[in-house]
Amino acid sequence: MGQVTPLLEIRNLHAGIGESPILKGIDLVINPGEIHAIMGRNGSGKTTTANIIMGHPDYEVEQGDVLLSGEDLLELEPWERARSGVFLSFQYPQAIPGLQVGNFLRKSVSSIKGDEAAKGAEFRSTLKDAMKALDIPRSFLSRYVNDGFSGGEKKRFEILQLLLLKPKLAVLDETDSGLDIDGIRTVAAGVNSAVRGTSTGALIITHYSRILEHVRPDRIHVLMGGRIVASGGPELAIKLEEKGYEWLEVKSKAEGCA
Repeated sequence: MGQVTPLLEIRNLHAGIGESPILKGIDLVINPGEIHAIMGRNGSGKTTTANIIMGHPDYEVEQGDVLLSGEDLLELEPWERARSGVFLSFQYPQAIPGLQVGNFLRKSVSSIKGDEAAKGAEFRSTLKDAMKALDIPRSFLSRYVNDGFSGGEKKRFEILQLLLLKPKLAVLDETDSGLDIDGIRTVAAGVNSAVRGTSTGALIITHYSRILEHVRPDRIHVLMGGRIVASGGPELAIKLEEKGYEWLEVKSKAEGCA
């Protein structure tokens, strides 16, 4: 068998805002069908990683590569990255008063997947099944995008888009924030449905292990000071929940002095 081309490959990524460095040499590989998670304290570089992958204009890449199925993402505009199959679930989704959810979803699918994908019985069936899985009522379609949504509704709406768009790579930034226990289970089930047994991959960015208990990522990476200081399986999240981040900080400093 030939070697599998990584879905996402980040090599020696250095990036920041203006003169302020944030990422200081990130290496990360996600293969098709895998779910990875990045954990870390505030300011460690988690959201910066998501924004670099998606192409946020405020962030500057000093050196390194970001490849999607071998294609150089850094050479593409954000809309081109979306067309290539990158999906970003925002930490703070914006409200769009006047734009109905149903119209937004249809336009989004049409823009990314083509006009035919947003028409007919197949689209309606896929939408109905996804809404049922996420416990979203039909009345939701007539509301305005994120206008007056609760935190849980916003996150369910993000996962609904994920299930409809079926991207190559889903980057989920703090997708568990604002969710109660039932909401976390529902969103986690949506993520698992979108990735497990498919060629899609996901990168979950989170502070806590709650959602990871239900998603069970293949790999967990801990960012600290703009560097990945530890990687491991689901047991790493359990250890972080029990001991916090201080033990890694001590370990990282000790290794730096060695």
